[in-house]
Amino acid sequence: MTSAADLSRPDTMVITGASGWLGQNLVRAVASEREAVRCLVRSDEEAALLGVIGPSVQAVVGDVRDPTALDRLLDGAAGATVVHAAAIIHPDERVQELHDVNVGGTQLVLDRVKRHGAGRLVHISSNSPYGANPTPDHCFTEASPQHPYMGYGRSKADAEVLVKTAFERGDVESVVLRPPWFYGPHQPARQTQWIRTVRRGRFPLVGDGANRRSMVFTGNLVHGVLRAEVAAGAAGKQYWIADGDPLDMRQIIATVREALEAEGLPVSGSRQLRLPRLAGVVAEHLDGFLQGRGRYLQAVHVLGELKDTIACDISLARTELGYDPPTDLLEGMRASIRWCVERGQQL
Repeated sequence: MTSAADLSRPDTMVITGASGWLGQNLVRAVASEREAVRCLVRSDEEAALLGVIGPSVQAVVGDVRDPTALDRLLDGAAGATVVHAAAIIHPDERVQELHDVNVGGTQLVLDRVKRHGAGRLVHISSNSPYGANPTPDHCFTEASPQHPYMGYGRSKADAEVLVKTAFERGDVESVVLRPPWFYGPHQPARQTQWIRTVRRGRFPLVGDGANRRSMVFTGNLVHGVLRAEVAAGAAGKQYWIADGDPLDMRQIIATVREALEAEGLPVSGSRQLRLPRLAGVVAEHLDGFLQGRGRYLQAVHVLGELKDTIACDISLARTELGYDPPTDLLEGMRASIRWCVERGQQL
């Protein structure tokens, strides 16, 4: 869907976090349509992985916290779209890494975008600055107040402030996108493990499973990024980007199992594993205790969120960006499962 108000699409796109989940999908979506797709990656191996996509892909090895690497990435990229997707979600152990990458890296990207005269910045934020919905039937909108959840939520909220400030100063034209829980091809190992536990009936519902979650297929998110790149009226604004209506956790688990069966993978476990909601409450308190002392345990963090409703309304993105997500959860999960099977990953 396009609009008469769309801006022209630059011939060059610059992507930080290009070897990540969103990044790999985005590079593949635009490589054949752009003269240059400049990609910040962390290693030579990641550069080689992206280099085979097409001749337009130009990988720069470096860290988003390194101004020299960002200068190499953006040199000669005047007017280019910049998609800032580099972030840490689950640090190895130390919470400080969330601030260093998500806040410090964003500040450096903004500085270098201004210095090199790049064009619009599409900043990939998160639902985490908003925490959990206050009631089970509530959906976040762009007007909702922020209540950052743990260290990751605080780091992404702080990064949004930096982007907003740079826009208000006239330094960088920007659009902020807030996606919730990702799924789709090129997924990290933790997502494959999640599908595996669902297949085997070992993924727990915390509480009654009626809590709702918004999710976003990576292909839908790429569509949102490309709409945010060109929508003339989007500059300086923020948008929720998700599949459509949120689903409750019972529906999500049932749909993943349906997708597995549709791809010829029988599911096991006729009874759904359940944990009391109190288990999630205890995990949240333990997570807060650990993070307050600088430590991070992914399993504890995830369990603490499983009790919550985290749902958003994408009406504004539909209206102002022309965002129209084409893929639903069943179709997207089938694509995820096929991607795993094609690569010999055990599900």
